[in-house]
Amino acid sequence: MEKEYFIHPTAVVDEPVEMGKGTKIWHFTHIMSGARIGENCIIGQNVFIGSGAVLGNNIKVQNNVSIYDGVILEDHVFCGPSMVFTNVFNPRSFISRKKEFRNTLVKRGATIGANVTIVCGNTIGQYAFIGAGSVVTRDVPDYGLVYGNPGKVKGWVCECAEEIIFRSGKAKCRMCGRKYKKDKKGVKPGE
Repeated sequence: MEKEYFIHPTAVVDEPVEMGKGTKIWHFTHIMSGARIGENCIIGQNVFIGSGAVLGNNIKVQNNVSIYDGVILEDHVFCGPSMVFTNVFNPRSFISRKKEFRNTLVKRGATIGANVTIVCGNTIGQYAFIGAGSVVTRDVPDYGLVYGNPGKVKGWVCECAEEIIFRSGKAKCRMCGRKYKKDKKGVKPGE
């Protein structure tokens, strides 16, 4: 039976791994036994995926990214080139802290730019957008536009990734027309 996914001959996949239909694994990538990767994902070259990592459907991981144990990517997440997930908050080479891994959740549709560092134990909200080179040290709200070191919420983005501007708690995307509302609880799709 022919496989329903593609693995480049230079990639190393330690079986067993869950791999969804239509997924492509490119050059020099290493996927550890136990990793779960959904359908129609594109995993770029020189990527590492740990045994406890979970990737949803339609994920795009650019080159030189390591996705360690405890990282969960929901559907439609984009990981830019050379961005970094950590899994230990206070590492030391001479102290084993594998029992202290902190999980990181990246919710549906979020974008993480090139060379971003995500400190473990945080949640990146759905459709959030993390600007290139940022360092994320705390949770990011849904639709949040975050950049800087440390990363701070500087605005809000639409599902289509265009910045949206709120007036009286309401916004309409100038590119796609989606509507949003903002209150003390955060940003949500509006009427």
